[in-house]
Amino acid sequence: MILKVRNLEKRYGKLQALKGISFQVEEGTIFSFLGPNGAGKTTTVEILEGLRYKTLGEIYYFGRKVEKIGPEIKERIGVCLQKTELFKELTVIETLKLFRGFYRKGLDPKDVLEIVGLQEKEKSRVKNLSGGQYQRLVLGLSFINDPELIFLDEPTTGLDPQSRRHIWDIILTFKKQGKTVFLTTHYMEEAERLADVVCIIDNGEIIVSGKPEELIKQSGLKVIVEVPKNAKSINLGEIVEDKVIIETENVNSTIQEVMNLGIENFVVRHPTLEDVFLKLTGKGLRD
Repeated sequence: MILKVRNLEKRYGKLQALKGISFQVEEGTIFSFLGPNGAGKTTTVEILEGLRYKTLGEIYYFGRKVEKIGPEIKERIGVCLQKTELFKELTVIETLKLFRGFYRKGLDPKDVLEIVGLQEKEKSRVKNLSGGQYQRLVLGLSFINDPELIFLDEPTTGLDPQSRRHIWDIILTFKKQGKTVFLTTHYMEEAERLADVVCIIDNGEIIVSGKPEELIKQSGLKVIVEVPKNAKSINLGEIVEDKVIIETENVNSTIQEVMNLGIENFVVRHPTLEDVFLKLTGKGLRD
């Protein structure tokens, strides 16, 4: 087991950001913390990265209990922060070489350029990169030391769909290479697409964890009918953003009821992780 956490707590005065959470991450898997902003995702990973101190709890790395995330651990992990500021006047290759110099061992910066698809931007200054290119560079820096475990804290936030999928491909490449990935996200599709294990967290507490397909199955959710939110539909089900979500066992009857109200624009689908989150917390994932 590459990482284990028991009864982890973090307090800021009277505010309890983490309320005794426990989980474990198996080697060679993609483990995802899924939850809304403010759930405790970043607080957790920053403690595990050594950027914050825990209040209480136990942390085990590589089979050994640790009280402090020191240089020995940091040599073996990679970190992609939620927001990273780089030296804007350096070129892409200069930035990679700079970060490579922080570690005793690691990858050739030229190889990292190829993995993140920035060969053509090798001599471009960081300040001239697009948002997606900048994030790919940051991702490259997170594994320049060839880590066994990589922390990715919401790595695709604010990216366009094409850039997001490029990042997904890189993450899946890590897995094929036997790396372990700890991914935090508030994108349901991202967790459902990438993660072997999803841990749903809200208000500093872990609500449920397991394989995505198992969580959906165990939720007991039936077929979902989505209709636009308007005066006619608001009493049919749960309101999520601009939609009304109706869980039903009798699809034909529900569709007939919707159509009797003059609603023709609706979607019938299977439940997703977002529906599971809504059922467990009573609120939408992106609140």
